[in-house]
Amino acid sequence: MPGRFEGSGGDLHAVERVDVKTIYDLVTMVIFAGLVVLFLQRSTAAEPRDHMYQYAPPAIGCAVANYMGNQGQDWVAVVIIVAVVGYILYVLKPFNQAL
Repeated sequence: MPGRFEGSGGDLHAVERVDVKTIYDLVTMVIFAGLVVLFLQRSTAAEPRDHMYQYAPPAIGCAVANYMGNQGQDWVAVVIIVAVVGYILYVLKPFNQAL
């Protein structure tokens, strides 16, 4: 029941329930969460190795892949997800650690 309210006293807090209905919801959320963690970890460095705009293509790709997968365009969604993962590995290089 979206928009349900819970509260104690005079404070009301909206409680939203997120439904993961397809595999695309789960996969793109996991990729996006990893992207956020990578961005936050790197943004705390004294000299960041990458720029904020480099995170936009995979973030947008996750949204488009999720949409396409939810619309029944499975092959398009899979190709976009593979492209997003390839971009993250090739451009952002999450496993290269600068010593």
